[in-house]
Amino acid sequence: MRRIRVKVNGTEYEHEVEPRLLLVHYLREVLDLTGTVIGCNTSNCGACTVLMDGESVKSCTVFAVQADGHEITTVQGLAEGGRWHPMQAAFHQMHALQCGYCTPGMIMAAVSLLGENPDPTEAEIREALEGNYCRCTGYENIVKAVQLAARHMRRQATAAS
Repeated sequence: MRRIRVKVNGTEYEHEVEPRLLLVHYLREVLDLTGTVIGCNTSNCGACTVLMDGESVKSCTVFAVQADGHEITTVQGLAEGGRWHPMQAAFHQMHALQCGYCTPGMIMAAVSLLGENPDPTEAEIREALEGNYCRCTGYENIVKAVQLAARHMRRQATAAS
């Protein structure tokens, strides 16, 4: 067992964990944050994507002990004050989901993209999301949702400055 300290969605946690415990299982089973889903267990689908220190990672490829001392954000941590994050709102508004299984990972990968590139082209969006599979939508509305969220977040940034 190893003691870890991690900040998840703004809250500090400290637990004893098995060194082999994956971050996705820590989030779901220890912290009961089931918004992060388990897809393929091979890092191919991206359904388990979360942010670690603002960078997207597939939580099925990270051990919980590797998250020690880091800040993790899950899809459940994006909303603030009961209001959806612009990306969550855009996915809803643009109907960028069908079954919804890939949605948490897609949203987190898209948030990471906009953190690095606030005005991506369609090609850049598609490239950034290529590690996140959706078997239902054909990606058209997902790309439109990311574009909508990007516009909204740029407006928010401009208004704040």
